[in-house]
Amino acid sequence: MNIGKSGRSVLVALALCAFALPSLAAEHHQAPKHKAAEVSWIHPVIAKFGGVHPRTDVDMQPDPAVDYKVFVDVVSANDDPGKMSGSLDRLARLVNLMGFAKVPSDHVHIVALLEGKATPLALDNATYRKLFKHDNPNLAVLHALKKAGVKLMICSQAMAGHGIKDDQIDSAVTITLSALTDTVIYGHRGYSYMQL
Repeated sequence: MNIGKSGRSVLVALALCAFALPSLAAEHHQAPKHKAAEVSWIHPVIAKFGGVHPRTDVDMQPDPAVDYKVFVDVVSANDDPGKMSGSLDRLARLVNLMGFAKVPSDHVHIVALLEGKATPLALDNATYRKLFKHDNPNLAVLHALKKAGVKLMICSQAMAGHGIKDDQIDSAVTITLSALTDTVIYGHRGYSYMQL
């Protein structure tokens, strides 16, 4: 079959249209994006952190009659040491979501373990300032989490790996032997595992 120059141009144009049309159709059917300022956020348990967008009209609401046990493995930290950790804000959101769902505080058992890149989040302010040239922006949320009943722990193996001494850890956080054994121990106690 002999296709002339203009025939090849038509085939190329058709091929390009075949690739472009699905993406154009996808763009047309995307849901509208809402600006965060246009959405309401509440803080039923922990003020200032972990805001919740209230929705009672959706499926999968926490049951206030159930006893929830969650082991949260906090392993992430921001690249900017001057900003609060998004992982700790999400942990506060978990507490606020349970509060929004009217789960009584004595039915919410959350243990959070800081390890890996999240290890420095638990530093006292003086040590953090010395290392990062900023006040520790995570201390307010750590203290709010503890006040809300979250048990905060840090892996001593991760501390050793980061060269952090016991007396450099903020008083809101308890030092444990290891993230590896803590995960096993709390799993044995019936805690669900979540990683942030």
